[in-house]
Amino acid sequence: MSTRELPKPFDLVIGTVKKIEDHGAFVTLDEYGGLEAYIPLNEVSHSWFKNIREVLKVGQKNVFKVIRVDHKRKHVDVSLKRVAENERRAKLQEWKRAQRAVKLLELAARKLARPLSEASREAEKLEKTYGEILAGFEAAVREGGKALEKAGVKEPWLSTFLELAESYVRVPKAKTKCVFTVRCPGGDGVEKLRAIFTAWKEVKGKYPGVKARFYVEGTPRYKLEAEAFDPKHLESFINELGKILLQKAMDAGCQASFEVQRD
Repeated sequence: MSTRELPKPFDLVIGTVKKIEDHGAFVTLDEYGGLEAYIPLNEVSHSWFKNIREVLKVGQKNVFKVIRVDHKRKHVDVSLKRVAENERRAKLQEWKRAQRAVKLLELAARKLARPLSEASREAEKLEKTYGEILAGFEAAVREGGKALEKAGVKEPWLSTFLELAESYVRVPKAKTKCVFTVRCPGGDGVEKLRAIFTAWKEVKGKYPGVKARFYVEGTPRYKLEAEAFDPKHLESFINELGKILLQKAMDAGCQASFEVQRD
């Protein structure tokens, strides 16, 4: 969400083709309040074309690169051919995320019967802290209200943003499956297993961000399924749990293996 009146040279911008002429075309810049920009004919494509309308269509939305800005006249020239494919994909992704953020702010403003401008001002705190508004909502999904408090979001917006984040924002989790196999000879095998599995509670308590369940798949195999928003946090949990389970099994005189299953 841009707050600048004009873009800067080399900025990537989202534009919608408004009017096509033989010598070029006019596009409106979606992020700048519909500011009109011009794309010269020689900036349309690297490939040869007979008619500009073979490349551009009225109403078409695309990513353009700013090549000239006249601040006095508020005139902007843009290029289509200078946009690399990786730049186009990244900018479109950024635009889509910004649009999702706007929808969330509209819902928040409607829920509180407040102006959208007020919601936007509060959401600027998320942008300053997390780089973009949607990233702030995603942080709220992962960390709860403390992520919004960290950014300085105040009530009643904090509770409303959190509620909307939990309802509408999906953040993928890293997932891991493991198999722990343990054989304890002798008549005291059950007691030994109890001692070994105390490691489960010991380690689990140190990783509140990990959601996990341990269950019997079929003696002597035990299955672990775990997930977390932070892949490194999950990996640390798995590594520590595996080491402690194997050590306790060895101390108890049991044979054991701990295997991470790969998809």
